[in-house]
Amino acid sequence: MSKQFRHWTLDNCPSPFTLPPMNQINLSGRNAVVTGGARGIGYAIAQRLLQSGASVSIWDVDPEAAAEAKAGLSEHGTVDTQTVELTDADAVAAATEATISALGHIDILCNNAGIAGGNYKTWEYPVEEFRRVIDVDLNAVFICCRAVVPHMRERGYGRIINTASIAGKEGNPNASAYSAAKAGVIGLTKSLGKELAPDGICVNCFTPAVIQTDILKQITQQHIDYMLSKIPMGRFGEVEEAGALVAWLASEDCSFTTGGVFDLSGGRATY
Repeated sequence: MSKQFRHWTLDNCPSPFTLPPMNQINLSGRNAVVTGGARGIGYAIAQRLLQSGASVSIWDVDPEAAAEAKAGLSEHGTVDTQTVELTDADAVAAATEATISALGHIDILCNNAGIAGGNYKTWEYPVEEFRRVIDVDLNAVFICCRAVVPHMRERGYGRIINTASIAGKEGNPNASAYSAAKAGVIGLTKSLGKELAPDGICVNCFTPAVIQTDILKQITQQHIDYMLSKIPMGRFGEVEEAGALVAWLASEDCSFTTGGVFDLSGGRATY
């Protein structure tokens, strides 16, 4: 491992990159759901969609965090919040109806919520923890799509963007549950994209490498060092970069791309 990565942490990672001015994407009149939108990548996605003219409903299991996010984001536009356990199909169905009641309709679904799980060798992974990672990171994406897609089909329009991971392409060692779940998200995206291709609904996912969020607190420094060592740009991704990519994928400009996988990896993956 290169020494330049060995002591990087959430607090001292070098930041040689300065974000450029925000390009304008027009999402005026569109309504979006962002799961896990109270923090991290989800918060940045919600902010960028709002700045582009959309109204946003944040679906999060933590009502206090969601309320805090709403307070911080409301200056940019209309923000709704729903407290929902995303692995519970009945709760997601209720949140869908509540969001439609609050905003009028749903045009955009960003399945972003996820957990990292612990770092174990596969044969040592606690069974219940493995199942929980699959449930939150993969099954919840299916459940949310299952609830929202019929509404989008009735309207003849929709954009679904799923947060996968570079781990889903390459399989990170000591993170088999997360890697397997994110590989599943990629496969689900491809299947659903093909199914909805005739319906005016585009389904895509993106595969970030390391982005500096609270999810890194769930994993070991050794694992963070490993992931950083794989990135040719030699830095963390920025949440704003994720928000910018998702805003385009959520727009009408993204009209002939579905079932796609978009890397956000600083050069780690190019296929």
